[in-house]
Amino acid sequence: MTSTVASVSPGSFLTLHYRLSGSAGVVVSTFEGSPATLTLGTGQLSPALEAALLGLPEGTHTTIELPAGAAFGERSADMVQWMARQELVELGVQDEQYAVGEVLKFPTPDAQGEFAGVILGFRSDAKGDAVQLDFNHPLAGQPVFFEVQLIGVL
Repeated sequence: MTSTVASVSPGSFLTLHYRLSGSAGVVVSTFEGSPATLTLGTGQLSPALEAALLGLPEGTHTTIELPAGAAFGERSADMVQWMARQELVELGVQDEQYAVGEVLKFPTPDAQGEFAGVILGFRSDAKGDAVQLDFNHPLAGQPVFFEVQLIGVL
């Protein structure tokens, strides 16, 4: 009796360790903790990362390099915006002392998820206090290294 090794296909349920890094270093890694579980096609990974997994057999441990912009798009100046501090409070972000480089999380309009922005700066003028945020993905416009260890494929 021969056993076949499962490989990743659209809709696969995966248990895996992964590490995403760019030119500034590691952005996220599960290798130091519990593995991640996800289903392909549900938006848990970018479409380019999902495509890179297709066809890989269970047990694979590899690193995939994606060219600049392929994994998370190009950086967009439109994604850098000023928000009034009062608007942050209305969105549920606590009114506190913020620091440049800090990540603030916001609810999506449908309140089913969240998105994040990195603080770039501050302004206080006649219009009031405001915070400049960058809503680009931290790896947007960069080459991405995607290390993956496929533990299980269903």
